[in-house]
Amino acid sequence: MPTAADRAAADRSAVEAALAGLPRVVDLLAARAEEHDRDATFPYQGIEAVHEAGLLTLTVSPRYGGPGGTLADTVRVLAQLGRGDASVAVVTAFTLLQHAAQARRALWPAAGYRRLITESRRGPALVNTLRTEPGDGPGEPPRTLARRDGDGWLLTGRKTYCTGAEALAWMAVTARTDEPEPRVGTFLVRGESEGLEIDPTWDQLGLRASAGHDVVLDRVPVPADLALGLRPVEPAGTDVAEGAEGADRTEEAEEAELARAWHDLALAAVALGVARAAEAWLVRFLNQRTPANLTEPLGTLPRYRCALGEIEAQLIGAEELVAGLAPRVDRGEPDAVARTGPAHLLATRAATAAVQQAVALTGNPGLSRRHPLERYLRDVLSSRVHLASEEAVLEAAGRAALERGTRR
Repeated sequence: MPTAADRAAADRSAVEAALAGLPRVVDLLAARAEEHDRDATFPYQGIEAVHEAGLLTLTVSPRYGGPGGTLADTVRVLAQLGRGDASVAVVTAFTLLQHAAQARRALWPAAGYRRLITESRRGPALVNTLRTEPGDGPGEPPRTLARRDGDGWLLTGRKTYCTGAEALAWMAVTARTDEPEPRVGTFLVRGESEGLEIDPTWDQLGLRASAGHDVVLDRVPVPADLALGLRPVEPAGTDVAEGAEGADRTEEAEEAELARAWHDLALAAVALGVARAAEAWLVRFLNQRTPANLTEPLGTLPRYRCALGEIEAQLIGAEELVAGLAPRVDRGEPDAVARTGPAHLLATRAATAAVQQAVALTGNPGLSRRHPLERYLRDVLSSRVHLASEEAVLEAAGRAALERGTRR
């Protein structure tokens, strides 16, 4: 009979097997990235390649038959996928985050999650949480409405910035009920549900293939067992976790913090992957470009080497920050969890600065649509859509520092 150590070794073997396929997947993504960016078409073949390599289900828990990939594994995967195609990496990230959340705390009903896992064995089964609504503000309850329909619910509303919208197998939609005392929760919706439409609103500067369209729901039916975590609507400004009571409040708060930590580092890794792709292109450019007034390539000049060294130093620092925090979050260290918001901000800043500097060093060629550097710039700038506002991150960090000071 297999021991716990045997099972753990088998799980790591599955993770390592998936990671071994990364280089081939990255090459496949890079070969089609320009086409999908230009036409703003969804990268179905790229997602298929990620799925076939076992990377799309990397974070499925062993108790559901998955390899149980950690946050450290996830960061490693997404940084590499970001080198190939940032849009594929971002879409992959949100599915990995869903499976990781289920591994930590089984919120999906057993039958529903088994169905998702079965679909994932047959082909790519993308999942994302749809929270954002047009014009919503911090702390406001969702305007998407769930009305009673027999034993189930009918959902009506509009969600925006829904990454991967046109290809999602499942959508976890936040909504409030129309009850006399409204409740807020998450409703699991099938991507092909009756009454659900995709409004192709995504026309951004970068991440053009990520299909972050609006999802319009018009009396979309949801069975009662797929309505999760319903709780009374809390006043504006109250954290979701604060709506629970006693031990539930603590558990909800811890899960919310872990979910944010995974999101922060996962999306930071994508941005850093884009920056590394930009640096790799810059290195080739500097090694090959010999202006008419020189006899050697630009890479032989100290000024360019120093500028490249500045890019390298920025990325090393950001990568070490993200890679160092991820295993600490996996170990459940509270200090590490609390630092992922600032880490995401710093990593995104470093990635953006690195790509901008690469463009400045190359001049006109770096801005030409014939080369991928301008796409890397657009993608890294657009990655900020997945970053909390700088003011919110810095205000929270400052508040935490002040609180620490009062305890000394």
